[in-house]
Amino acid sequence: MAKNIDNLPYRSCVGISLFNNDGKVFVGERIDTPGAWQMPQGGIDKGEDVEKAAFRELKEEVGTDKAKILRISDTKLRYDLPPHLLGRLWNGRYRGQEQTWIAMAFIGNDNDIDIKADKIPEFRDWKWVHMDELIDLVIPFKKDTYRQVIAAFSEYGS
Repeated sequence: MAKNIDNLPYRSCVGISLFNNDGKVFVGERIDTPGAWQMPQGGIDKGEDVEKAAFRELKEEVGTDKAKILRISDTKLRYDLPPHLLGRLWNGRYRGQEQTWIAMAFIGNDNDIDIKADKIPEFRDWKWVHMDELIDLVIPFKKDTYRQVIAAFSEYGS
């Protein structure tokens, strides 16, 4: 029996806009969706605060936690999964994600980045991009969220 999406909660999540010294932001190409790029993000584990979750996600997805927090957004952003992904992700327990976004400055160098560091890597490739390139790179159901993130953190990017 299919669950009513209105009865499903949002997954608590952190998203990271990681900026390099040139004001470009880190994006990774998803292993499970070639051609779809995104900034690091992931669920907040029980007992974690957003800062701890952000550094853990950076270490898992980017292979380094060499970053410092610039700002944590006051606004939580939500997106709903498209119908074809409902029930496939997160064991069907969530309708989408409610994200707290954090702007971070990368304080390492590109050699510190290792997207294959985790035992289950999320990205197949990575690059630094200008913020205005993000919308063209992300999958359609995340575009509105990314527009809001770009507006919130435009002072840090180029």
